[in-house]
Amino acid sequence: MIKSFLYNQTYRTCDFTIGGIYMWVSYFKYEYAIYKDTLFIKGVSEDNLSKVAFSLPLGALSLADSLEVLHTYCKYHHLPFLLSAVPEAMLEQIPLPHVSKPLEDWFDYVYDIEDLAELKGKKYSKKRNHVNSFRASYPDYSYERIDESNLSDVLDFYQEFCRLNEKGGAIFNQELSMTCDILKHYFYMGFVGACMRVEGKVVAFTMGEIIEDVLYVHIEKADRNLNGLYEMINMSFSKDMKETYPSLAYINREEDAGDPGLRKAKESYHPVMLLNKYNVLINDYD
Repeated sequence: MIKSFLYNQTYRTCDFTIGGIYMWVSYFKYEYAIYKDTLFIKGVSEDNLSKVAFSLPLGALSLADSLEVLHTYCKYHHLPFLLSAVPEAMLEQIPLPHVSKPLEDWFDYVYDIEDLAELKGKKYSKKRNHVNSFRASYPDYSYERIDESNLSDVLDFYQEFCRLNEKGGAIFNQELSMTCDILKHYFYMGFVGACMRVEGKVVAFTMGEIIEDVLYVHIEKADRNLNGLYEMINMSFSKDMKETYPSLAYINREEDAGDPGLRKAKESYHPVMLLNKYNVLINDYD
C-alpha cells in the first residue's frame, strides 16, 4: 500500500524506503495513514524516542496542504508539531515558521556506484589489497544472487552470525530480529540480494532495494574471521548491480547511528555525498 508513494520520491535518503521503514517499524513506532492519496507516517524522533514525530508526507496533496493536515491532527491531540529526518533540500520548502536542528548521527552516506564496483585509484588501494588477499586465500569462493535455492542457507548463516556476535543494545537487537524477519519474507519484500560461499558454505550476504538511480544497501553481514570478505561482497554486489541495472548512479549505505567504528568504516569508502537530515519543529500558529 505504501510502496508506490515511496518509489515516486527523489529524496535519496533511506528513511523513505521499504527497508528503512519496515526494519525499524517497532523501534521508531511507525504508523501510517493514507488520506487524499497522500501517505502520512507517524513515529518518534530519531534522536529522542520519547517525542512523537512525523515524516514529510508523500503523495497527491501539496506540501503546504499535507502539513496543514498534520497541524490539525497535532492540535486535536495536543501534540507538538515535529517533523523528523527531513532532507536538507526540503527545509526551504516548508511553508510554515519553524526551527530546524540537524540529526548529526543520522545522515546517510552515499557513494558513486562505479567507485565501489571498481575500487580504482590510490584512495582504494587498501580495499583492493583486502580483496586480493581474500581471493588468494579462498580461491574456491563463489558469489550468488539470493534466490529460492539458497535462501535457507543464508538464514542459517545469519542465525549463527547472531549467536556469535551478540552484543546487546536496543538498536542491535532490533536489527537482529528484523533482519531475520526480512529474510523469511525476502521475496515478498521485493529486495535484491546476494551471498558468498567458501568451501560451499554461506559466509556472507547483503541485500537492499532500488529506487530511481539509487541502490539502498539495508543489510550486509559477513564472517569476520575471513580477511577481506566484507570488502569482497561489497565490491561484488556493487559490480553486479551496476551491470544489471545500468541506470544506477549511487549507493546509499545508510547512517552510522553515532557508532564510531561504523562511522570509520563508512568514511573509508569515500562517500561522494552526505545526506543531512533535520528535525523540524513547526512553531505554533493559528
